[in-house]
Amino acid sequence: MQNPAGSGDPADKLVLIVDDDDSVRELVEFIVKKEGFRVEKAADGEVALQKARALRPDLMLLDLMLPKYGGFEILRELQGDETSSIPIVIITGRYTDSSTAEMIKQESNVKDFLEKPIKPQVLSALIHKVLRTSKK
Repeated sequence: MQNPAGSGDPADKLVLIVDDDDSVRELVEFIVKKEGFRVEKAADGEVALQKARALRPDLMLLDLMLPKYGGFEILRELQGDETSSIPIVIITGRYTDSSTAEMIKQESNVKDFLEKPIKPQVLSALIHKVLRTSKK
């Protein structure tokens, strides 16, 4: 059997979507599932951390503004233990100046940074790039 990490098959990859906005979460889930990835969701930082630790997703799509724990706290928490290898793409609706965006990108587990509104083709291309999968 092939090593799933290098298989390039989206069905082998789990994406954890973390956003407290139902409509955004549903849109992102639709995009991610359409590309063939498995999906798990969390609406707040506490659940996000629990799921990240329990499921070890292949990628986390993380909103910065969350109830219970903010995105920055989650980034730091996940760097500290066995979840430090989970790649994270930040998705935020808050206007972020370039210096803040660059600071976020310096975090060891952050692979990229997207601003809302999300463009489906940009998000799907980015997920495939980060996970080294091929489009269907």
